[in-house]
Amino acid sequence: MPEKRDYYEVLGIEKTASKDEIKDVYRKLAMKYHPDRNKAPEAEDKFKEISEAYAVLSDDNKRRQYDTLGHAGFDQRYTSEDIFRGADFSSIFRDIGFGFGDIFESLFGGGFGGGFRERSSRGQDLAYNIKITLNEASTGTEKKIRIPRTEKCEVCNGTGANPGSSIKTCPTCNGEGKIKHMRKSSFATFVQVIPCRTCKGEGKIIEKPCYKCHGSGLVQKRREISVKIPKGIDEGYQLRLKGQGEMVANGGTPGDLYVIVHVEPHELFMRDGDDLWYVLLIGYPQAVLGTEATVPTLEGSTKVKINAGTQIGDTFRVRGKGMPRFRGYGKGDLLIRVGVSIPTKISKNERKILEQLAEETGQEVNQKKRFKF
Repeated sequence: MPEKRDYYEVLGIEKTASKDEIKDVYRKLAMKYHPDRNKAPEAEDKFKEISEAYAVLSDDNKRRQYDTLGHAGFDQRYTSEDIFRGADFSSIFRDIGFGFGDIFESLFGGGFGGGFRERSSRGQDLAYNIKITLNEASTGTEKKIRIPRTEKCEVCNGTGANPGSSIKTCPTCNGEGKIKHMRKSSFATFVQVIPCRTCKGEGKIIEKPCYKCHGSGLVQKRREISVKIPKGIDEGYQLRLKGQGEMVANGGTPGDLYVIVHVEPHELFMRDGDDLWYVLLIGYPQAVLGTEATVPTLEGSTKVKINAGTQIGDTFRVRGKGMPRFRGYGKGDLLIRVGVSIPTKISKNERKILEQLAEETGQEVNQKKRFKF
């Protein structure tokens, strides 16, 4: 399958283009490449391409996701049918004198004609935000969440009809959910496909609606779902649970559930990718003479050698004591930044020693007793 071109490039517009500009450009291109007008071999493919680009960029939510995810991420979330759902083609084709129902059905299939029941063949995706600790992000965890979502009605099994009652085929559209509307102009007769008003595009008429779902075939429930969170996961990552989104009636495909992971700040460590940062406070004598310090890790603690003459802000690296690499091998490092702890209270003897040190090194100090003994 050839790689898709950028939607903005397809329409020849800037990424800052307004919705009106996008609509005007698409109208001109549709007139140029509409298969009823342009019989060139490549016209049909070109028409498909510009129509898909318009369907995405004319919808604020789809455009925002496309700008963020690009083709690869966007195509994982939207089927071809989802892309065209809700796009305003009817007014454009009416303006330029073409029917749009038949041409869209012939090019893209029956689900794109204009709001018929096939459009509900896939449920909506859901999003759920979940908080975990840094320790849980390090080891991986499993969380149980409860989400509200639409599910198939158990009473009518999603048919929308009360048990024992019948479902009739709509006599107006013969079960198609759509009817053809003929419109004549001075040049030709155009056919427009519109939803059937009798059955509201469903293709069927329910004599006695289900008492539980009132004919929709769906009910609202809270469902408990177990979510496995892999180790090494980072802030903002989205886990996709296929088929755990909204359900649709009559055996349609459920949407997906996207669990957005938020890692809570840790009281000791700051995360930087796979690495962890820790601030170690030592005393002035330890910084000058060197020492061996015990520092915490997510698994316990480790020993770190502090060299003599260590300066404030110096960094020591302990390899393999950071976060596990997400869906990879090994771990990041623990980076230790040194700070010097300055006491606010000292004894008389400590003051005497410090004054002697100051005199020895030729440093002037305040002779007033600023410390409490």
